[in-house]
Amino acid sequence: MAKKKTDTSNVAAQNRKARFNYEILEEIEAGIMLTGTEVKSIRAGKANIADSYAEPSDYDGDFALYLVNAYIPEYGKAGKHLNHNPTRPRKLLLHKREVSRLAGKVEQKGLTLVPLDIHWNKKGMAKVKLALCKGKTNYDKRASEKDKDAKREQSRALKEG
Repeated sequence: MAKKKTDTSNVAAQNRKARFNYEILEEIEAGIMLTGTEVKSIRAGKANIADSYAEPSDYDGDFALYLVNAYIPEYGKAGKHLNHNPTRPRKLLLHKREVSRLAGKVEQKGLTLVPLDIHWNKKGMAKVKLALCKGKTNYDKRASEKDKDAKREQSRALKEG
């Protein structure tokens, strides 16, 4: 029986290197607060989350998780005064319990919150898939490449014979 492929048409931006550079311990889906021009820019497929991360912080007065260093370019058809700052910190929408749990893990264990992708849910709302990660060493990266190559060779052998 063939594997069911996931529908990637709703993915707006993806962090492809995250699975290579980090060992993923847990995945969390969070909402994200965006302005109108940011939503239009993401729908156009121009967002980049390759170098971004999430951190617990107190930017606007309440303690929450913020997506930092995510690049969402200005929307070209909007006026200069209506556009947004492309690299501003964006608040992630999670329950207080989840925020405090994730903040504790990041602070105590030295883990990192890395966004894996920005996607649209069934209602058309932008969501961020976050991963609680631990950085891989070069040895781990080589081992994962070796395993990936072995699986690829095995699948090729099964298809041929």
